[in-house]
Amino acid sequence: MKTLFVSYRVTDLDRSLDFYTALGYAELGRVEAGDGARLVILKFPGEPAASLELVHRPGDGPVDVGSGFDHLAIQVETLTTTLETLNEAGLEAEPVQHPGGPHGPKTSWLTDPDGYRIELVEWPSGHPDGITPADFA
Repeated sequence: MKTLFVSYRVTDLDRSLDFYTALGYAELGRVEAGDGARLVILKFPGEPAASLELVHRPGDGPVDVGSGFDHLAIQVETLTTTLETLNEAGLEAEPVQHPGGPHGPKTSWLTDPDGYRIELVEWPSGHPDGITPADFA
């Protein structure tokens, strides 16, 4: 297993992009998520794939510092095996989803005791680790 990227909900996307690009991040791509919501995927220039996602949902109002964290994504080798292991440990994950269709990634979600969401991701065979420019072609 390995961490894929961290996702933060932000109140002002332009202000956040100014900050993170000043820090050294570069924009990899954007996704329009509907209802004015946008996702911007970032990475450091030396990284082969995304490491940070900024989530802007204007309809949700300002971000509360206590709830600004959106989710943590973790790459797994085989989602089915991982879910079996988690189940044996007493952790219940949600059913497997196919957000990119039948040939896309497989995902499942967990919620920690505080309510933070964790996305488990198994990439399809041949897909590079993480999110790359090819995912936005």
